[in-house]
Amino acid sequence: MTNALWRWNALDLARAIRSGEVSSREAVQSCLDRAGEVNPVFNPLTELYAGQALRAADAADAAVRAGRGLGILHGVPVTIKANADLAGTATTNGVTAYRDLIAHENNPAVDNWIRAGAVVIGRTNVPAFSWRWFSDNDLHGRTLNPFDAARTPGGSSGGAAVAAALGIGPLAHGSDQGGSIRYPAYACGVAGLRPSQGRVPGYNASQLSERPVASQMAATQGPLARSVADLRLGLAAMSAGDSRDPWWVPAPLAFASAAGERRVALFTGTAQWRADPAVADALQRAAGWLQDAGYIVEAAEPPQFDAAARLWLDVLMNEAAGSMRREIERAGDRAIQNAYQSMLAHTPQREKDGFIQAMAMRTTILREWGRFFDRYPVLLMPVSFALPFPVDLDQQGPDAMADILRAQSPLVSTAILGLPGLSVPVGMADGVPVGVQVVAGRFREDLCLAVGEDIEARAGWSVLDRLTV
Repeated sequence: MTNALWRWNALDLARAIRSGEVSSREAVQSCLDRAGEVNPVFNPLTELYAGQALRAADAADAAVRAGRGLGILHGVPVTIKANADLAGTATTNGVTAYRDLIAHENNPAVDNWIRAGAVVIGRTNVPAFSWRWFSDNDLHGRTLNPFDAARTPGGSSGGAAVAAALGIGPLAHGSDQGGSIRYPAYACGVAGLRPSQGRVPGYNASQLSERPVASQMAATQGPLARSVADLRLGLAAMSAGDSRDPWWVPAPLAFASAAGERRVALFTGTAQWRADPAVADALQRAAGWLQDAGYIVEAAEPPQFDAAARLWLDVLMNEAAGSMRREIERAGDRAIQNAYQSMLAHTPQREKDGFIQAMAMRTTILREWGRFFDRYPVLLMPVSFALPFPVDLDQQGPDAMADILRAQSPLVSTAILGLPGLSVPVGMADGVPVGVQVVAGRFREDLCLAVGEDIEARAGWSVLDRLTV
């Protein structure tokens, strides 16, 4: 049984460890062994903490034997993204100049998982500065998509998605300010949840300066896993409050059911931005499954969708021109410098008053989306309008970047509004996974997860059964 524990999900592992059916050491060792097999090929991990993890597992097993109170992730092996502080390790964020940037305290989300009993077994790869939808960098190398090495595994949580898909821990920590959880999950055939802004506390004491305001409004941390049930578990553990994050909101994880919550809006694109036929087919299949499950599904377009997508580029890139540009030029690798310049080519330059007006427009759009969710509590839409991109598409200049930005508009529009979004796989297309995105109003992750579980149950998807490694 020990050799197969890397295939178990987090929920089952947590139950089995608490009951004594298996030990945390057995579970952790199984995932470490799995990492030893697949990490040299696919490179999702930047660091593996075998000795430290086994000592933590032994302590977890001792706590079970002593009958002490146990957290909901007690003894479960997890991975942490390379851009979140983990005390005693470097928060490299994929940047060579940060290889010795040692964190002295944990990021609050990391703290929450560890307090819930999780055992950290390693760090996962990112692009430099976690700023691309592709996961490679000069410091840690390239992470490969386990389905097709010619396609991106997504970014910036590409290492997290690949680790979860391959069985290197059933739960992976990720972060998302423009699709960085949802897109890698989509590309690698796992589930990924971007929580609402303010749901999960975040803060890196190692950061050189405070994150600017638009990034604060878009950025979140959340879990990736092979099942929606594990996302629910990971979110519950990750979302406890922390005074280091003044944006954190003590919102409940679930709300009382209300009339009309089974109304779903199906959105496949606008006149300007249409979904790839394989993506549209995945959406139609998911819509049919939801109808079979008793939902009312109607075609509807969220208000000012195109404007919301443009707003992400407008405010974040103008902000980055002041907050990140010099650091990208100083410490970034060639790939992030190229991608940044190509994105900048599509960014309208804003002076102070223009930036303030753009930020005010965010409130207008978010208000209109709130009214939309009054009628349709759940929005079923693409993760991306395109199948996973060819590797390094963002290195081919501004014209290629224009295609990328159009495809990623379902990701960036929801990110700049601070909304929750769930990426859930539904099958395969052209040799890679394809999935759908479930979006709801602020702090309604419970709706996203419930709908995602209904889709998952009917899709019959198992990433481990689909992989040949």
